[in-house]
Amino acid sequence: MLFFRSEERVRQWCAAHGYPMRPLVTMDQLWTLATTWYSTRLQENSRRPQPDEMRSIFAGLGLEGDFWDPINRLADDK
Repeated sequence: MLFFRSEERVRQWCAAHGYPMRPLVTMDQLWTLATTWYSTRLQENSRRPQPDEMRSIFAGLGLEGDFWDPINRLADDK
């Protein structure tokens, strides 16, 4: 994970290193994602969110599109 000051800096870094742009996440989105994803981590019955739950978490943060769709990504891996 890399942190940048602005989207322009991301574009510069990607161009300099030959990487395509990927979806960007703000610090607020990242914090909310982490606290939601791991909210039950200390509970005995803790488990990773299932793909439909992942979709809901991502959508609630405004993270949409193919990159954030775990169900389509699972199909692509087959």
